Amino acid sequence: MTLYGVSFEPIGKQPIVLLKTVDEDRFLPIWIGHAEAAAILMKLQGTDPPRPMTHDLFMEVVSELKGEIVKVTVTELRENTYFAQLTIVQDGREVEVDSRTSDAIALAVRCDAQIFAADQVVEESSIEFQAGEDDEVSLVTASNLADLDPDEFRRFIETVTPEEFASSLQEELEEADDDEGDELEDDDRES
Repeated sequence: MTLYGVSFEPIGKQPIVLLKTVDEDRFLPIWIGHAEAAAILMKLQGTDPPRPMTHDLFMEVVSELKGEIVKVTVTELRENTYFAQLTIVQDGREVEVDSRTSDAIALAVRCDAQIFAADQVVEESSIEFQAGEDDEVSLVTASNLADLDPDEFRRFIETVTPEEFASSLQEELEEADDDEGDELEDDDRES
């Protein structure tokens, strides 16, 4: 699989990672959290935080232990949740570690690890389409992309730029910080 990009739902603005099969026009949409989307985008945009973020810290620990993350694999979809594994090589032996898919992808972009998906996951959960040249482009207004037909899904991923996503993500994070600050103030008043 290749990391095609990070996008978001037009209504709920929930981040989505799009993995694309290397040899076909099949896309695997994976809904992720805002923090993981920010971690993936920061690395894709070449932004280095002043202090190590969680994924950077994990990479440093693996490196200090003389290990290397060589691949991540989306292993299954169970009850609308994707599962993944990290494959770490240390002293010539492979170690498989259970991981959230979003964390595995955030780590993969940091160490250039290969991304795989089990054939069954691709067969059951991916969306297939081919890009056309004369298709009209418009944003999708449905809240659940999994229910869209392939043409609508293609138009969605072709119209949302990383800059638009990063901007909306920043707004969402700021709103979440504001809401958290308001809750803390309310808690202080109650104590």
